[in-house]
Amino acid sequence: MDSFLSELMRILFLSMLTFFTSNAACPSPCKCLSIGEVTCRGVTITDTPTQLPIHTYTLNLGETNMDVISEQSLEKMKLMTRFSLVSSHLHTIHPRAFRFVPQLKSLKLTNNHLSTLHARVFSPLVALEQLYLGKNRLEAITVDMFEELVALQELDLSYNRLSSVPSEAFSKLVNLEILNIGNNDLKTLSPTTFHSLIKLNKLSIHKNQLKKLEPGLFDGLVNLEYLQIYANKIATIPPEVFWPLKKLKNLTLSSNKLQRIPERSFYNMPKLFKLTIYNNPLLSLPDELMGHMPEMPEFYLYETNLITVPGNLFANMSGLRRLNLHLNDRLSDLPPDLFCCLPELQKLSLKLNNLQQLHPKHFSRLNKLEILLLNNNTLRNLPQNIFQELEQLTTLDLNGNRLKNLPEDIFKSNTVVKVGLSGNPWDCTCSIKALVKWIKLNKHAVLKSDDVMCHSPEYQILRTLESLRDEELNNCNMGTVTPSSTRTQEATQESSWTTPAATEAASSPQPNVKPDEISSTYDIQSPFHDIIVVEEGHDFVHHNYHSGWVYVWFLPSKAVLAGFLMFSHILLVATGVFLILANMYAMHLLCKRANEIKEQFARI
Repeated sequence: MDSFLSELMRILFLSMLTFFTSNAACPSPCKCLSIGEVTCRGVTITDTPTQLPIHTYTLNLGETNMDVISEQSLEKMKLMTRFSLVSSHLHTIHPRAFRFVPQLKSLKLTNNHLSTLHARVFSPLVALEQLYLGKNRLEAITVDMFEELVALQELDLSYNRLSSVPSEAFSKLVNLEILNIGNNDLKTLSPTTFHSLIKLNKLSIHKNQLKKLEPGLFDGLVNLEYLQIYANKIATIPPEVFWPLKKLKNLTLSSNKLQRIPERSFYNMPKLFKLTIYNNPLLSLPDELMGHMPEMPEFYLYETNLITVPGNLFANMSGLRRLNLHLNDRLSDLPPDLFCCLPELQKLSLKLNNLQQLHPKHFSRLNKLEILLLNNNTLRNLPQNIFQELEQLTTLDLNGNRLKNLPEDIFKSNTVVKVGLSGNPWDCTCSIKALVKWIKLNKHAVLKSDDVMCHSPEYQILRTLESLRDEELNNCNMGTVTPSSTRTQEATQESSWTTPAATEAASSPQPNVKPDEISSTYDIQSPFHDIIVVEEGHDFVHHNYHSGWVYVWFLPSKAVLAGFLMFSHILLVATGVFLILANMYAMHLLCKRANEIKEQFARI
């Protein structure tokens, strides 16, 4: 027991001694931790600190004025396993700078000014696992630069100025798992560039100038799971170029120049979780494009030149939950069975396309669909039962289409809690009665109901559908004043408004006149409702409904008379303004004269 306590005390003493010793040796611009990590920042640093704790395993230098790693910079750091010099002015590394630290496992030199490196500068680092050279100015790498780095697992060369990569540059990196050469100026890659990287898990070659992918480029990458090729200038891809990637989970081909894609390009990738081909000028897609992809939950296809898509495009994506087929301004037609095999789909976005009509069975099998976005298309009508099977639907956006009406009971089987209806040219005649009734019963569900407005007929323009009253929509055989109704037309033309008395005279049978005579004279049916249609009459300005009467104001339709009245109004206003200014000036002169007289009397 005594020996155990003595051993414990000795360990505690050594730990405390190491802690205090390490802190005592810590330079002023640095922070030293007991775990052997030292971090130094500041423009006063021009070289690696000379006095560091004995047990320094990690040295982090940042935002310094150190522009050279000399042959002796790392001489006293024989225990160091991690070294980083970032966001500084480093532009030169001595060819023998790393000969004192062969045990180094991680080297980070990002965000510096390195433009060239000696061919064998990293040769001593046989134990190196991570090498970060991103955000520099490297224009080339040599064939043998990484030749001795057999233990390397991660290599970052992104955000440089590389225009080419030697075909054998990575041939010795058999343990490499992550390679990032994105954000460079690469224009082509040799077919054998990656053939030795049998353990590679993630490959990033995005944001370069690649115009094509060579056949066989990915052969041998049997363990690759992430492949990023987006934002290049790729116009063609070879058939079956992705077929060796049987473990691939993520493939990004978006923002390229693809107009066509070969048949079966995305076969033999059953584990694919994410695939992006959006923002390509695609003109068409082959009938056989997607292989079996049951694990893919989300798919984007937008900003293309597609007019339509194959009917079986999504047939092998049975696990799809979110489908974004939007922002295709030429997409005007969808096959009836396009969404037939998506039993798990919860969100479908078809917004901002050019869809003019939808098939009645388009959504018939989407039993779990919750969100359907159809806004900003050119839909003119919808089939009666198009939403009948969507029992889980909660959000439906129909904004910005060309809908004038909707079939009766179109939402009968749905549980929608959010519906967008604004931005459509609704026709507020009797045919819209069912929709108005549904809106009034579901006010909480209609988004921005104040923007759901009538666009026709003229007398209803700018009224909201919610404001339409039942009595306005009950009688679908509304009276129409025609040219044959001579007396009514003349009376309307002679008057600038319709008074309650006039309305009553037109709508109520007179004691000495038979109902049949009234009907033949005025060509309207009793009872007369607050709707008047005048052909070749005055321009309608405004109407108001009060206590059962309709008040109507008209303006003359003759342009000359309207112009004369407008000119007279402006002239009167200008005259009034001139008289006011003249009066103010006269008052000013009067006050000035009164003050002069007052001063004269004061002198006397």
